[in-house]
Amino acid sequence: MLQKVSLSAIRIFETVARRGSHKAAAAELNLSPSAISHALKNLEQTMGVQLFEKDGRHVRLTVSGDVFMRHVVAAFDELRRGFDMVSARPSKKVLRLHSAPSIAYAWLTPRLPQFLAAHPGIEVRLSAGTEYPRFNTDDFDADIVYGPIHAPGVIAVPLARETVTPLCSPEMAKRIHGPRDLLDCNLILSDNKQVRWHHWFDANGLNPVLNHDLRFDRSFLALAVAADGLGVALESTLLAEREISGGKLVAPLASASVNITYVGHHLVYPRETRQGGILRMFSDWLVKEIAQPRDDGGWSLTIAAGSEGTGA
Repeated sequence: MLQKVSLSAIRIFETVARRGSHKAAAAELNLSPSAISHALKNLEQTMGVQLFEKDGRHVRLTVSGDVFMRHVVAAFDELRRGFDMVSARPSKKVLRLHSAPSIAYAWLTPRLPQFLAAHPGIEVRLSAGTEYPRFNTDDFDADIVYGPIHAPGVIAVPLARETVTPLCSPEMAKRIHGPRDLLDCNLILSDNKQVRWHHWFDANGLNPVLNHDLRFDRSFLALAVAADGLGVALESTLLAEREISGGKLVAPLASASVNITYVGHHLVYPRETRQGGILRMFSDWLVKEIAQPRDDGGWSLTIAAGSEGTGA
């Protein structure tokens, strides 16, 4: 049956279903309303079902039409992705990135203009989320991953060795002079972090029973609340770079305690990729831009592959 249906007829069906009107669809497709009606009538006859029913001046999908529309939308989405990948804009090379939310918001997006300025002709499409892409649907070329690497058959480039230390507003910092002073503060918990408060207190020789009044599943939320003076966040100075440089957050115990250092983020991409040249440029730029001097006085922490922490 499919060979008897033209792509133009399916496009007419999709447009009418989306616009709810023969007249509106005709204007969008630059066709006459009679041509629209004729195409839909032929499509319904070929399929042997009614796809639309009248609703005053408009039309609406029947149950069969609604089911068909879902498949048509998915098919056109796939066509658009394939078109973009192969021939969208010959003068533009597209790099499709996925990233953990906090590093995308706090670190990557403020710097992307620098990468684009240094590499004209490249278009970057960035999506952020906590689900790891598996690279088997061609939706993304690379991922900046927080936590353990789950995808098979990939190359994982370690990024900066991050320093994790208590961070708070300058006003709150006035009463924090040593690790024990934190026990009188509201300690903000980041649920999805690999380095948590018990790691930090253990590194500093303490083992307190902790209660948390504020919990967040994203680092940038914990940092925002800490900057507002509502508590102390245990976070990476990499993710807090803007707040620290702007004076909204300080590290009161950076030189009066043992900090934790670890590699929290990796750039991950398939071993076999068609974007080798662009990925090499982006990887080289990212590693160079994110590099920080290692704090040799810190306490280095290695997280096992099965540990928690996938949503920073």
